[in-house]
Amino acid sequence: MKKALISLFIIFVATSAMADGKAVTYKVNGESFEGYYISPGPNAPLILLVHDWDGLTGYEIKRANMLADIGYAVFAADLFGAGVRPTKLKDKRQHTGELYKDRKKMRQLLKGALKAARSQGANSDNAVAMGYCFGGAAVLELARSGEDLKGFVTFHGGLSTPPGQDYSKTVGRLLILHGTADTSITMSDFSKLAVELEEKGVSHEMITYSGAPHAFTVFGSSRYREDADKKSWNRFIQFLGETFEQK
Repeated sequence: MKKALISLFIIFVATSAMADGKAVTYKVNGESFEGYYISPGPNAPLILLVHDWDGLTGYEIKRANMLADIGYAVFAADLFGAGVRPTKLKDKRQHTGELYKDRKKMRQLLKGALKAARSQGANSDNAVAMGYCFGGAAVLELARSGEDLKGFVTFHGGLSTPPGQDYSKTVGRLLILHGTADTSITMSDFSKLAVELEEKGVSHEMITYSGAPHAFTVFGSSRYREDADKKSWNRFIQFLGETFEQK
């Protein structure tokens, strides 16, 4: 545990040299979690950022800092627990699998992260949630829960709706950014979600990028696709501007 926390602190320092970001330890149902918060100033619109199946790492912190640089407060949530940052495939599957099976707990953790953001002074009344891969699936879970946010954004996220759930309680706009070449979350999943959202009257925009596989935004990985990453990021930033301008 101590080694993991030290490593995370080093990541914070390395990626936050020009920012005032900080690690935030918080509790949900008695369990400790360690998120990351950065804000350019009071009353900045809030982005709740949800990690992929690696847990909260330097990747999410880099994205948080990028958003802070253009005027947004960001709370990067931790859904796995303080010091839990899986590196082996079986461990990643275990931690995500537990939450996929326990959607009630997933929702509690997401709402707990919003509460932790508020404790740091974040304006959760003017907020958007976004997530990568597993985090994208978690963001859609939050949308289905009826959480009153202005928007929900996924980057190559899980798109399937669990049995017994739907988008009838969803408020806010959805932006789905996906890779057409994603074989993990297919275009069949993508089109099924589009039909569900249309049936429930949920405001949405869904974009796919040619040649982009799963995890196309992850810097330095073999799956990274610069063109798709830049286009999806630019659309995300435009979406934020449009969404936060709405009264």
